[in-house]
Amino acid sequence: MHPEDTKPMPARCERRPASLARVAQALGRVLVVDDDEVIRQLIAVNLTLEGFDVATAVDGQDCLDKVTAISPDVITLDVMMPRLDGWVTAMELRKNPQTSHVKVVLITARAQEADRSLGQQIGVDAYLTKPFDPGEMIRIVRELASGPPATVG
Repeated sequence: MHPEDTKPMPARCERRPASLARVAQALGRVLVVDDDEVIRQLIAVNLTLEGFDVATAVDGQDCLDKVTAISPDVITLDVMMPRLDGWVTAMELRKNPQTSHVKVVLITARAQEADRSLGQQIGVDAYLTKPFDPGEMIRIVRELASGPPATVG
């Protein structure tokens, strides 16, 4: 046996994961708005697993009814919804001084340039077309949640 074979193994350095509450607080709160329950849950689960605090709404009116109580950092917003679509919802969010700072990601099957231009005119922060890559959606939401507040003028 060689002397180097009998040396004690160095202690492993283990890091404990931060508490979920601290991670969620650090990442931010997201309001997921989509009338399709499967898509709404897909987005919510992916963001929750990333450590975001997630609330949901079933359409634009539900979003506007809940947004001030939830106080999200980011809203993911479908465009085609009953009662109140994503375009009108985004415009209402931007007009209201209590919600004008909230980052908005439109997530829609509408991929035409005219739709993207309308999103820019309204002042949305990002535009993601369906079908979307959940990793890309998470990256966009993470960037928006950690960035400076939106400035709408």
